[in-house]
Amino acid sequence: MIGRGRALARVYALEDFEPLARRHLPRPIFGYVAGAAETNASLADNRAAFAEIGLLPRVGVDVSGRSLSTRVMGLDYDLPFGIAPMGVSALTAYRGDLVLARAAPGARIPMIVSAASLIPLEEITAEAPDVWYQAYFPQHLSDISALLDRVARAGVETLVVTLDSAVVPSRENNLRSGYRTPIRPNSALLWQGITHPRWALGTFLRTYIQNGPPHFENATATRGAPLLSRQAVRDFSGREFLSWELLAEVRKLWKGRLVLKGILHPDDVARAKALGAQGVILSNHGGRQLDGAVAPLRVLGAALERAGDMAVMIDGGILRGTDILKAMALGAAFTFLGRPMNYAAAVAGEAGVAHTIELMRTQLRADLGMLGVLRLEDLSPSLIHTDGFRAIL
Repeated sequence: MIGRGRALARVYALEDFEPLARRHLPRPIFGYVAGAAETNASLADNRAAFAEIGLLPRVGVDVSGRSLSTRVMGLDYDLPFGIAPMGVSALTAYRGDLVLARAAPGARIPMIVSAASLIPLEEITAEAPDVWYQAYFPQHLSDISALLDRVARAGVETLVVTLDSAVVPSRENNLRSGYRTPIRPNSALLWQGITHPRWALGTFLRTYIQNGPPHFENATATRGAPLLSRQAVRDFSGREFLSWELLAEVRKLWKGRLVLKGILHPDDVARAKALGAQGVILSNHGGRQLDGAVAPLRVLGAALERAGDMAVMIDGGILRGTDILKAMALGAAFTFLGRPMNYAAAVAGEAGVAHTIELMRTQLRADLGMLGVLRLEDLSPSLIHTDGFRAIL
């Protein structure tokens, strides 16, 4: 605990967690979280897009009563961001999915449980009943139906279907860092454990001793493959059968809120609306899928023109309160953060995630006041300078 406290004392912004996580985690594990596809072009563009937008603050406004509360799809939250779905989070932090989920209710923000998570959904919802669930569907409709029944029984009311991972991308950056699925015990892994003892003892060995071998718990209606098995490769080898026709069947089966994630093309936003989705999350998967796919921020305006009253949310590259305000001034209904939350959980567990949320709360409250705005719903394009912003129309 002392080490964690000291680590958090040096964290003044979300960017500060990354070097700490790099030192704490074995190189292959850190590389898996931090890396993107091929040349990292999409990963870089996610940040570049925010840098191209300037802010035009108003002054002389009494902002003493400002609020960060947000309403999206009929749900009320205290902050305009949530925790994005991230697979195998329990490999970077002990019981990582629970760590992320526990931090969310106290801050009154949503957390999305990944289908590639290693802790049963039912355990997570027992501690955080309002989580959303993100699905990678099995091929057959009967198996999908069984999965959706399980998700509903767990009390989940918001289903997120990720659409941009139907095809497995180039894994060259994972190979360069030494990350492979399944993870194979060998001399290289042993050396990583020796050279990263806090992770080896506090996460890896503690997991095995207290909870047994980790499995992919939430991809199907039943328990999935062990993390250390070749079956894990088969279970997560792509979803090339995914289609709008299949999604139409899912819409009939699922009675709760439906969110489609991984959309970039405005025509697909229109299809999501026609399908009956309550929301979309514009995303290029954090740059981890199609290298060169545009930053979600660039298509936000065009997406809104096709979305009607459907909630248009966004993720990718968000590190600052000003990033969120820029996205919302362009019309985003909500935002999600991924990697920084993962790094925080790895470095300092639930305290790290809570610290990350509070950093963002502090930034957002200060930034909103300096912008001269009382409420997030008052943000508008009049408060941003976009002459140098390369939007996709």
